[in-house]
Amino acid sequence: MILNQESKRYFFIILGAFIFALGVNLFVVPVQLYSSGVLGIAQIIRTLLEQISNGMFPSSIDISGIINFAINIPLFMLAYRTISKRFFVRTLLSVISQTIFLTFIMIPTTPLVDDILTNCIIGGIVTGFGIGLTLRCSGSGGGLDILGVYFTKKLPHFSVGKLSLFINLAIYVVCAFLFHIEIAIYSAIYMTCFTLVLDKTHYQNINVTCVIFTKQLEIQNKVLSEMGRGMTFWQGKGAYTKENTYVMVTVISKYEVNQLKHIIKGLDPQAFTLFFEGMSVDGHFEKRL
Repeated sequence: MILNQESKRYFFIILGAFIFALGVNLFVVPVQLYSSGVLGIAQIIRTLLEQISNGMFPSSIDISGIINFAINIPLFMLAYRTISKRFFVRTLLSVISQTIFLTFIMIPTTPLVDDILTNCIIGGIVTGFGIGLTLRCSGSGGGLDILGVYFTKKLPHFSVGKLSLFINLAIYVVCAFLFHIEIAIYSAIYMTCFTLVLDKTHYQNINVTCVIFTKQLEIQNKVLSEMGRGMTFWQGKGAYTKENTYVMVTVISKYEVNQLKHIIKGLDPQAFTLFFEGMSVDGHFEKRL
């Protein structure tokens, strides 16, 4: 059963990589847009190599996937040594799949859609869904994902968002100087669409506040040991029954809701739980891939 679940997870990681590469090669590359993160750096290097080589590389094949893989090699080593073997395997599978699909999915000689803004939107939707699917299966796209997990483990108050913002801002500033300001602007629009779809697809980006009313104090120990989530609780009393009860509060990701429900039902089938989705969290809360 565990093997079947893991095989299913691997399948969707590969499928997510395929969908992502499809969006990049069919809608992003033909209109000369640039992604964010390590792939964006790889695309800039690819463009510079193509300009230097005077057409040595076929226009229908994108070598940015290969460059992206090469940049990720030291990050793979970091993931293997400091994060976890399982995370390393899933990330390696995802990046290898992306490399293969980005290299061999043919790039149209002319854009499928003439309007560049339409390409931004469609490309953002397709690629955002692809990466979101990969992340929902506990995979990662490599690059900044690896650095984000690493620094979050080493530095509890480290902001992954600020790291991504700084690197992506640098990428688009370079695009504006080396190529054209319009390319940088449209690339930023594309990445905005990508991020919006990614957040809707990847449940880990959606915070859920849970309020649990139960007589079983063991629930908080189980949540801490199995989910690694802390809780705050206090004693209350039912207005009708006058019975003592525990009121517990925790914040999890939407992806973890079913796991929490399973723990609660296993210990107290009579427990009453409220879920509040999409609430912002200020303070120490671990964002997970």
